[in-house]
Amino acid sequence: MSETARVPLDRHTTVLGHLEAVLRPLTVLAMDLHRHPEPSGEEEWTAARVAAALKAEGYVTTSGVGGHGIVGTLANGSGPRIYLRAELDALPIEERTGLPYAAEGPHTHACGHDLHLAALVGAATLLARSRGHWSGTVVVVGQPAEETLTGARAMLEAGLYGRFGRPDAVLAQHTAPLLAGMVAHGHGQPVLAGGVELAVTLHGRGGHAGAPHLTVDPVLAASAVVTRLQGIVSRECAPAEQTTITVGRFHAGSHSSVVPDRAELGVTVRALSPASLDRAVSAVRRVVRAEAVASGCPRDPEITEVSRSPATLPDAQLTTAVREAHRRVLGAERVTLWGPSMATEDFALYGDAGRDLHGCPGVPLGYWMVGVVGPRQWASTPGADTAERLSRLPSNHSPRFAPHLPTALPSATTALTTAALTLLGPAATR
Repeated sequence: MSETARVPLDRHTTVLGHLEAVLRPLTVLAMDLHRHPEPSGEEEWTAARVAAALKAEGYVTTSGVGGHGIVGTLANGSGPRIYLRAELDALPIEERTGLPYAAEGPHTHACGHDLHLAALVGAATLLARSRGHWSGTVVVVGQPAEETLTGARAMLEAGLYGRFGRPDAVLAQHTAPLLAGMVAHGHGQPVLAGGVELAVTLHGRGGHAGAPHLTVDPVLAASAVVTRLQGIVSRECAPAEQTTITVGRFHAGSHSSVVPDRAELGVTVRALSPASLDRAVSAVRRVVRAEAVASGCPRDPEITEVSRSPATLPDAQLTTAVREAHRRVLGAERVTLWGPSMATEDFALYGDAGRDLHGCPGVPLGYWMVGVVGPRQWASTPGADTAERLSRLPSNHSPRFAPHLPTALPSATTALTTAALTLLGPAATR
């Protein structure tokens, strides 16, 4: 991999010289995807839209891989097989950005997957139109159901690597509330945390709100669970262990005068190490069971693991090569370091964390963050320093999260194309 860091820049310059010509259709695509978001597992239109764009550039496309997953393959002689991956799904959030192309309805691309897909198509297009400048095979993956942490697993279980070839590297990028035009790489630490989602149901004994002594109130029990869970991080996890526990869903009852017979919680646990994650999940289970007993619940609680994803740790050697290429192409001032984030992804499964699924040990992963905040928004956001300014900007999963397409889309497309060219082989001798 060290040799790739010294790939001459001439082919990067030549290939990226076509970027301006494809920006208009890419912008239209990004807006179209943003306007028509589809939730996890229902990405049929999104997949077809991206597949059509790939097919138009000569990619052999396959649909229905692990749900609505799509794969586009472009073979260009002997050389490395490089996978480029982006996500198809949107979030169950009602958008409040005020954009002219804002989504209407209960879903929106509040995590930047629309931008990821447009940049993916952009990189695929630039590579397809410059086949005389590289060799190898590009495999483009549109993955469903990332937000539920189930899509990567589904595609790998559907035989992704067996059907489309073992990758020499898998690349992906993700939006972050950094100044658009910047990219950020991790260094020797996980870029994203591992996570577990738990569905919890506490059972009570329903009845009349005027006779609470004749009931067992699951709302009270669930509320005690929510409060008690906060003590796990502050009192059971070492200060150096980055761990978070969040209750993102609390549902109970349908009428204010009725004590319901059940309460449901959606809990996410996140940590940077597998040991920390397992300890925290065990503690959550213990607290839920204990509070159910303390409240006199008539039945044991139900605790179901909905999904699990390992921490995302990019390959160190690949990261060095791609980061150096980004510094040379984008400019050193636009490339920065990224500390571990407690957000989660299922991207790690494409590497060694998922070898039991795909049977290919040693697949290196490349993963970096791309800034999406427009210059005017950045300048108008108050803050004494960058950290304070970032805390005031709409973050991923906010209903007001909105990448600035005029600056974010060209830089994200450039970043992904540059990384792919850095890893692909030299042009074949004619």
